Amino acid sequence: MKFGRWQGGPPPKKSGGPARGDRLPAPRKRFGQHFLKDSRVLDSIADALGDLRERTVVEIGPGRGALTDVLVARAKRVIAIEIDRDLAAHLRARYADKPHVQIVEADVLHTNLAELAGEPYVLAGNVPYYITTPIIFHALAQPRPDVAVYLVQKEVADRMAAPPGDKTYGALSVNLQAVVHVESIRKVPPSAFNPPPAVDSAVVRVVPRADAVVEPELEKRFRSFVLAAFGLRRKQLIRVVRTVASLDAERAGAVVASCGLSPEVRPETLTPTEFAKLVRALRATPEAVVSETEPSADEVSEGDQTE
Repeated sequence: MKFGRWQGGPPPKKSGGPARGDRLPAPRKRFGQHFLKDSRVLDSIADALGDLRERTVVEIGPGRGALTDVLVARAKRVIAIEIDRDLAAHLRARYADKPHVQIVEADVLHTNLAELAGEPYVLAGNVPYYITTPIIFHALAQPRPDVAVYLVQKEVADRMAAPPGDKTYGALSVNLQAVVHVESIRKVPPSAFNPPPAVDSAVVRVVPRADAVVEPELEKRFRSFVLAAFGLRRKQLIRVVRTVASLDAERAGAVVASCGLSPEVRPETLTPTEFAKLVRALRATPEAVVSETEPSADEVSEGDQTE
């Protein structure tokens, strides 16, 4: 797993060239790299993907290849996306004799995952914490992976799976749970990494919902409304609807009533289904003004911190 901050562009150059043979690239401080080493955690990530014998696996951030080794032994095909040029070179040499393994040196956020896979696929990733939410939302683009298993900060995993009313329930929870099932698999301590990070991590599984509560054509409006609503998470629902949709009290009350909701409830108690009802009701209200611009994943994540 890699922690740190990368601002885009090609990775910085490193003296000495790519690793050869059994020489492993050292963790690089400029990328804040922490390599997963615990075999039990590696197996649990692969196990959570299901039977891989006839599947294509796309792996995000393979690093030195510890998880890749497990996937290569189980899957029909493995495509590993690595942004670090030295690690990518190491992996190409490591799997040169494995025709079912493809190493792609690229920024995952600028990579069309479904196009790269070329067929239905599953996704695994030791996700850098500073771009966790952007990566997760990037992987929600249609067509979605059949299963995605991420290793993320435990705090993020808790927010992803939080139920309505929980103190960690927010815009990230709603926007994910509206279209996917989220399941926490296991906690991962710092000792599972070399070098150990300063935070606990967790393995989380994401599976697309066959009964998604929001239609694809409404997802942008849905995400925008949910983000705006959690910016007013302590306000009563009628005030939220009035503010977000620029409605007067009478029209806002009618929208809330049409959804069978109390005007006094707060956004942090609403389910994804109830948010979807509100978005549809607002779409049917000519006077309502709701942004059609999809917020960025960073905005969704940061919106959870707004009071």
